[in-house]
Amino acid sequence: MFEAKFQTFVDDAMRGDSAARLRALRTELKRQGLDGFLVPRADVHQNEYVPKCAERLAWLTGFTGSAGFAVVLEKEAALFVDGRYVIQVRGEIDAKLFKPLDIAQTTPAAWLGGHAREGARIGYDPWVHTSAQIERFGKILAEKKIELVPLANPIDALWIDRPAEPKGAVAIHPARYAGESAGAKIKKLRAALKDTDAALMSDPHAISWAFNIRGADVAHTPIALCFALLPRDGAPALYIDGAKLSPKVRAALEKFLTLKTPEALIDDLVDAGKRGATILFDSATAPAKLVETLRAAGGKPRLADDPATLPKAIKNERELEGAREAHIRDGVALTRFLAWFSETAPKGRLTEISAAEALETFRRENGDLRDISFPTISAFGEHAAIPHYRVTETSNLKIGRGVYLVDSGAQYLDGTTDVTRTVVVGPASKQLREHFTRVLKGHIAIARAVFPKGVSGAQLDAFARRALWEAGLDFDHGTGHGVGAYLSVHEGPQRISKLGTTPLQPGMILSNEPGYYRAGEYGIRLENLVIVEKREIKGAEREMYGFETITLAPFDLNCVEPKLLSPEEIDWLNAYHARVRKILSPLVDAKTRKWLREATTSI
Repeated sequence: MFEAKFQTFVDDAMRGDSAARLRALRTELKRQGLDGFLVPRADVHQNEYVPKCAERLAWLTGFTGSAGFAVVLEKEAALFVDGRYVIQVRGEIDAKLFKPLDIAQTTPAAWLGGHAREGARIGYDPWVHTSAQIERFGKILAEKKIELVPLANPIDALWIDRPAEPKGAVAIHPARYAGESAGAKIKKLRAALKDTDAALMSDPHAISWAFNIRGADVAHTPIALCFALLPRDGAPALYIDGAKLSPKVRAALEKFLTLKTPEALIDDLVDAGKRGATILFDSATAPAKLVETLRAAGGKPRLADDPATLPKAIKNERELEGAREAHIRDGVALTRFLAWFSETAPKGRLTEISAAEALETFRRENGDLRDISFPTISAFGEHAAIPHYRVTETSNLKIGRGVYLVDSGAQYLDGTTDVTRTVVVGPASKQLREHFTRVLKGHIAIARAVFPKGVSGAQLDAFARRALWEAGLDFDHGTGHGVGAYLSVHEGPQRISKLGTTPLQPGMILSNEPGYYRAGEYGIRLENLVIVEKREIKGAEREMYGFETITLAPFDLNCVEPKLLSPEEIDWLNAYHARVRKILSPLVDAKTRKWLREATTSI
């Protein structure tokens, strides 16, 4: 009845070969006269979701998370992960080979500085590190005269069955979804190139947005892996594998840009360097290799934000309308799933995989699903305490009485969704109701926040944590991330976290997802997407902003302890549920409509 077409549940971790692969890498490093090597989880664009051929960290260590960094020395090695993965990493790697460390407590550079011998030579692949990353390492390692040596990635030669580079087909993103032509976007981007001859665009998300194209090179994110050179005058150049372009797409692109092979980029940077050109490089994504190529040829690299980063984050009216429409469609699918789950789960026949298959099927039945926006986090019991848990055929749990967390999303031509709901099968304990309600209070605090122009996500992050802090609790991830318009489910520069320094502006889409995780027992996360909007406040002396919540799906009232909510919080929850009921009821079947009416009753 249900099946997954956009995700698999195969346990593809490569941990069984880690010992042999680590030995082979050390042998090769010794042959090259090196004392160590840096292995980031990154591709040449610093993407979060990378093509299979760039999964070098997983190949070496067995760790499959979306963020990690390994340092390999002659006698020891360490693997650094953030708070999302501190539990997961222990189950995926051999701790005798790689020491797992929390990157918030120990950075790779600091660890390397304390463990490598004085005068050591440490190799790195300049294609998968930015200049800023290498500079940070260099400053810390200088005291011990440790040398960083750029080289061709030795893992590529050792990885015998390494997948080929992807050649996903490129499509033109229609103006009815983009809301603005590529020509208009290019004109605005050029205006930002003051005292600069050109911008080297290395972020495929920015390129896809600027040129109104979408691709199929990585899972769940519709981008084409490519580079672009945007000159202050003249046609932009797009460096892309021609196998990705149909004759129709090629003709459409050649109306406003020049198509070149990826191999031509180095030669073009050398030529620009010989002319003494000043070129802007995206400090967050540009490979150190490209920056150094220009500098070595006599050019002047300027590291700054990609000129498309902020405009891409501030959605136009058509993109915002598309996001709202996508969330109504997605809300129907998720509500149908939640109604089905509430009836089916107590019978004891569901597993984490079968639940994920059902949710994807409900989404596909709306007829507009292009892909899921990330592998569904379908987590029961102790697995729900792993923030980025990925269910496999090996880890798959049967769903019984207890907590079930489902974090999922969809890609539609008009918008990208990301939503998390936590529900209980059977009665909710007093402890669970308290923890759930404290997370809900944090979620409501963000949803109700009103703030002046210029405020960043870092200034709002504590709103989501206060109720947890008051009970001595917290969570180890950001409260919210940016979301693209039929692009990445994780988009910058906007975010609600301690690191979110970019001022929030109207049109930005972010997630609102506080959580709480009790290792070995359960996890709670409640996530909606929100749009930053202007707020008219009588008597206000400053321009004020707030959030419009666009996700539509009920929260599990069985987990709510009303006594812990203030009257204002109860009003918000009741109003939100009334809105969900009003919008979705006409769009679902009678059985789901009845469940929805009960699930959104006022408290």
